Amino acid sequence: MKNRLKELRAEKDWSQGELAERLEVSRQTINAIETEKYDPSLPLAFKIAKLFKQPIEEIFEA
Repeated sequence: MKNRLKELRAEKDWSQGELAERLEVSRQTINAIETEKYDPSLPLAFKIAKLFKQPIEEIFEA
């Protein structure tokens, strides 16, 4: 699934580790989502959308 996670994270100047802490997941999970090797669960996708104050559709696209 294509996503804008890396771009949004860069705008906040957060490392993968910092974002992982905020979302309560591992840095490896963030890396896997950013490189499109892993699609987040729906609850995690909603958590990401809430953190960045963006509609989920603005971050992820099928």
